[in-house]
Amino acid sequence: MDNKKNVVIVGAGFGGFEAVKILAKCKNVNITWIDKSNHHLFQPLLYQVATAVLSPADIAIPARALTSNMRNVTVYMAEVTQIDKEKKCIYFDDTSQTYDYLILAMGARTGYFGRDEWRKYTVGLKSIVDALEIRRRILVAFEKAEAHPELSAKLLNFIIIGGGPTGVELAGSIAELSHQIVNADFRYIKPELTQITLIEAGDRVLGTFSPTLSEYTKKQLERRGVKVLTSTRVQNINEQGVHLLDNIVLESNLVIWAAGVEANPFSEKLGVPLDRAKRVLVNPFCSLEQNPEIFVIGDMASFMDADNKPLPGVSPVAMQQGRHVARLIRDELKGKPRQIFSYFDKGSMATIGRATGIAEMGKLRLKGLIGWLAWLVIHLMYLVGFKNRISTLITWVWSYLTLGASARVIQEPTRAEPKIALATEPSTVAPVPVSIPTGPIIPGVERN
Repeated sequence: MDNKKNVVIVGAGFGGFEAVKILAKCKNVNITWIDKSNHHLFQPLLYQVATAVLSPADIAIPARALTSNMRNVTVYMAEVTQIDKEKKCIYFDDTSQTYDYLILAMGARTGYFGRDEWRKYTVGLKSIVDALEIRRRILVAFEKAEAHPELSAKLLNFIIIGGGPTGVELAGSIAELSHQIVNADFRYIKPELTQITLIEAGDRVLGTFSPTLSEYTKKQLERRGVKVLTSTRVQNINEQGVHLLDNIVLESNLVIWAAGVEANPFSEKLGVPLDRAKRVLVNPFCSLEQNPEIFVIGDMASFMDADNKPLPGVSPVAMQQGRHVARLIRDELKGKPRQIFSYFDKGSMATIGRATGIAEMGKLRLKGLIGWLAWLVIHLMYLVGFKNRISTLITWVWSYLTLGASARVIQEPTRAEPKIALATEPSTVAPVPVSIPTGPIIPGVERN
């Protein structure tokens, strides 16, 4: 008779994978691992896929490949649709699975603070599909500008909303791609004159970092040609562009939203209290108060720290919660009492561009080349799979030495693009070299 407990883990992100690794070593459990995609994704490097530095295979690895030697793990590529807490049953596709323990690590999606109509005119960065769409739109903009140089000012104009790590890394990487990597590949345009605008509602970029590192980051971005607008709130986004105060409209060929996230919509089906970002309010054990066998971790959970502030939605939180919950289940099956979760903040880091990064670990603050090297080492350590680490390291070394970006294949569009208003209809004659103005193309906004 099989007395093993059934543990269902939903989500192949950082938290879910960490839980799988620990529970797979427990002989008294059977694990069902479910995710709507077939891979574990290293999200911190998505921006490098979006800017043609890395390919998707460098930062993703199939869930089945990760668990091929874990005999008590069954993997399903499926989307969970419903849960019956009384019957302890979860439903996905055309089947269902009962559980003794359930770990929900379904992550987050791009959030628009109640303005979901903006989703139509922007692209977020939470998945490989998003990254490939951004990459496609950037590369197509260069190709269209080469064919119609008279439209370069609008085509080569990108806006990023949100001055957190994602926005900063995207801005720096797009600037590097256009100003240094592809600038010699075209004959009729000058990609180095690409306009990149980073908009942040707060008074500084990287608001969770020290003011010194925030100011350093801003100066480094501006040195790379990025226009940084702080204390600037977006009022609206539509087919005309990004609307700011005082009737200022910023026209752009591509608007990337990096300003906010919200929990997976499945959280609303749990029938439990949620916070403003639709994250599940969990107790100190990362579980539901009325259903202690259900755990919610990572970006889907709102866990209050000792100062009664929710933990940030970053990968270290998800990983530590995944490991904690897995050990809690393992120990509980041995008759041991539950231990509360305590997050250990190992610090934060971000890259600004080639050989330039920042890192903050307690009182230790690194910037420049040493900050970038610290970022590189940490990310290689946590990247899953030996092959991925080697291929990514080789790509980074090659990119550093040659200023190259090899992943510049343009794929078919993944969704309909919003039309931008062009002042001039595309010409039908062969393009001729033109001089592109170097001044700002954003009306009503002066450089800082």
